[in-house]
Amino acid sequence: MTDAYIYDAIRTPRGKGKPDGSLHEITPVQLGAQILNAVKERNNLGDGAPDDVIFGCVMPVGEQGANIARTSVLMSDLPQTTSGVQVNRFCASALEATNMAAAKVMSGEADLAIGGGVEAMSRVPMSADGGALLSDPNVTFENYVVPQGISADIIATLYGISRDDADAYALESHKRAAKSWERGDFKNQIVPVKDVIGEVVLDHDETIRANTDMQSLGSLGPAFQGLGEMMPGFDKVALQRYPELERINHIHTAGNSSGIVDGSAAVLLGTKEAGDKLGLKPRARVRAMASIGSEPTIMLTGPEFVTEKVLARSGMSKSDIDVWELNEAFASVVLRYMQAMDLDHDEINVNGGAIAMGHPMGATGAMILGTALGELERTGKSTALVTLCIGGGMGTATIIERV
Repeated sequence: MTDAYIYDAIRTPRGKGKPDGSLHEITPVQLGAQILNAVKERNNLGDGAPDDVIFGCVMPVGEQGANIARTSVLMSDLPQTTSGVQVNRFCASALEATNMAAAKVMSGEADLAIGGGVEAMSRVPMSADGGALLSDPNVTFENYVVPQGISADIIATLYGISRDDADAYALESHKRAAKSWERGDFKNQIVPVKDVIGEVVLDHDETIRANTDMQSLGSLGPAFQGLGEMMPGFDKVALQRYPELERINHIHTAGNSSGIVDGSAAVLLGTKEAGDKLGLKPRARVRAMASIGSEPTIMLTGPEFVTEKVLARSGMSKSDIDVWELNEAFASVVLRYMQAMDLDHDEINVNGGAIAMGHPMGATGAMILGTALGELERTGKSTALVTLCIGGGMGTATIIERV
């Protein structure tokens, strides 16, 4: 099989996912089309490229429905001969889309492909699809399904993660994100979003709070305690799966959980030969990819298990990884991963993460892959591992190597 090379990795800024957010007026299709246009312009793609666009989207309904990848292609400057497909692996959708694009290149199905994703959470809210995983009592009862916030609190309780631990992690996320923006680390990754008349509506991540502190974070109430303790209560459901816990300690708040935001991202992958024809220089190659299922009540511990799997599949070990990037869905997810992988905080998410910048679900995986690639280039390091926790109990991971 041929190697899949990464030629570009870009994203929009992340806009606050509420009606007063800067990207609320921008439709999901516009977000998708603008990021595709940027890929074409930055890389001088001809009329015959790429072969396919794979976009992640977690709520593919309403404005985001009817295969938003193909719709975005049609509304972009890419040729109509470029096909498009939408995929959903919940929070890892864009990384899964990128892995699928890489697999198409490796197998010979495509010479060039774009992986990425889009999510306009201010316009199409979470759970808008009414899926059975959360709404069908037969499914939820059989699998002890609880909301993700409860799952994050289970992790905290089971592994001894305190509210102060989570708040301190969140504070550092904001500091790192602000510093990275100030230093210009994201400059080559960001595509400003424009409105219908071509005016820039957002050119920076909108939710970073550089001046936050432990006092302001500590003043926030638990976000999921009400859901857990109401009658009959999700805590009781979860404790049936984890009877060794006396109670669930609800430590997560709006301040130490990922923000709801809008955004899109794209990664251009291809063969060496396709890049040479376009005069493109590869920035990295995909070393290995993996996905795994995990216990669905605690739900969010998949990254540690998929990391073991992808390292084994690649014949690599922890010491071979220079840059670690894990989506900050909740503070306890990263803190538990650090425990499991024996990582110090200065080894992971060094540019901040979704607690500061937000988590546009269908796009985040491609965004953090681009962050990891940029960090490899900034520091001159070699190898990065990118992973996300996933609803329903899964994990997806990708290892890339700078060239």
